[in-house]
Formats: sequence, C-alpha cells, structure tokens
Amino acid sequence: MGWVLVAVSSGAEARLGELSETSVLAAGGTPNGWTCLSDTGPLHAGALRFTAATEGLGVLRNALEAAGPIDAAILPAARFGRKRLLISDMDSTIIGQECIDEIADAVGLKAKISEITERAMRGELDFEAALTERVAMLKGLPLGALARTLEERITLNPGARTLIATMKAHGAATLLVSGGFTYFTSRVAELAGFESHQGNTLIDDGATLTGEVGRPILGREAKRTALLEAAAALGASAEETLAMGDGANDLDMIRASGLGVAYRAKPVVAAEAAGSIRHTDLTAALFFQGYKASEFVLD
Repeated sequence: MGWVLVAVSSGAEARLGELSETSVLAAGGTPNGWTCLSDTGPLHAGALRFTAATEGLGVLRNALEAAGPIDAAILPAARFGRKRLLISDMDSTIIGQECIDEIADAVGLKAKISEITERAMRGELDFEAALTERVAMLKGLPLGALARTLEERITLNPGARTLIATMKAHGAATLLVSGGFTYFTSRVAELAGFESHQGNTLIDDGATLTGEVGRPILGREAKRTALLEAAAALGASAEETLAMGDGANDLDMIRASGLGVAYRAKPVVAAEAAGSIRHTDLTAALFFQGYKASEFVLD
C-alpha cells in the first residue's frame, strides 16, 4: 500500500531524509523518494513516499522514535495534502495550560483538581462526571478570578498563530472546540486567530460561580459531531479535516478526521493519531499536510 511519512525535527537536519529511509527499510517497507519541505531553521522537515504492509507501520513508528527527537505523521498517500478544516482542542494543545487547573489555584485546589484533570485526559474517568465534579469545587469563586487567570497564566503554545494563519490564508476554516469554558475559548480563539469556537459554559450569579456547568456538556462525542457538522457546512468530507488534541476526549474527532494529530498527548491518544508532535511545535501540523516552510504565514 502507498503511504507518506512526514518527518520534522529541530536537530536532525540533513540526516532527516536518511533516517526516514532507514526507518522505512527497517520496517520492511520500500522508500520511493524524499521531498524536502524545509532545509533551513528552526525546523527541518520532509516527506517520504513509501510502500509497506499495514502491520509494519508500528515498527516504523518505533524506529523513528528511536532515531532521535523526530515528530512524524504516517498516513495513506491518498490522505496526504492540505485540509479544508482545522478543528482543535484548546487546553494543553493550543494553549500550554489546563484552564480549570489554573482557576483552581485561586482557591487553593489546584493539586486536587489537576489530578482529576489528568486522569480524565488519560481516559481513566468519565469526562462529563469529572468536569461536573471539578466545577462544583469552584462554587463561590469571584468572576474576577477568571480574568486574572486569563491575563496572568494562559499562553499560546509555540506555532499556534502560524498554523492557524497559514491554513486560513490557503482557504481552510478553523474551529476551536473545547471541553473547557467559553469564557476562555472566546478569548483564546481571538488571540490565536480561530474563526469560531465552542466550549462549555460556567454558570454564575453575576458575581461568583455557582459551581454548575451548562448542559448539555460538550465532551468527546460532541467534538466529533462538531467536526462532522463543520465539514458538512463547507461541503467537505471528514477526510478533508485536520483534528488536533491531547486528551482522551479528543479521540473521537481524531479518529473521524483525515489527519489526526496528537500534541504532547496522553499515550492513548498518541497511539491512535496519524501524526504526533512531541519535540517541535504546532507548525509541524503544516508540514504533515505537505506545506513548505516558505509558505508559512509568520506571526
């Protein structure tokens, strides 16, 4: 079967193509030509077309990971190309934090709440139940704490604005979809450049949080639905979408997409995504679609 391997590294430089070909051969595949996507810093990237049996792909991924700090996507040749929709998780993907954990710090509950968050993102807890439990702990928190959290603690991950601006410049739609809260999705979407956003709603009494979250809760299934509905609105197929995330509640939309990308993700997510970013930055998702560095829209 025909496949494409896209490899991205901040350090492998000229050896990246050689390492990719060696890894394909070690997995029993046949390399069919390396295309350089960026031969200048800060990142080096290229695409290698190859043929291989599906059962050899796990060996290939392991060989690449052993070769060095390389981020890679392995996908069928028919799915390689620029996507018409970018749909992404927010917490720990577009931003470097989990918003609810940072809010919790204002009431001295960060350690307790972040432990629940971590277990939910690993898929060990039901997402809706875990979110309801954590929000209940925030009852009575002044609304001003949300603004302080946003201003003092929330930061975009490297490459976020370039990823979004480049895809928009080439005609893609962009949607931020989060199991977090609309207070943050609305502001992060604007900061990062997303055209639209979806999230959960924190209920308040005008001064403080009530400890409740609006229903229905946007979770794992809702993220998949958001992808399918946004693609349909564009007249696009699910294969023409790029979905990114880090936690178990992102799995359904990653599975439904044409290119699923795990960003510094939990093992259960990284194992299912076609592309994984662990070492570089979010612009690797552009290389995974075949963009060249010269086409990036820089912030």
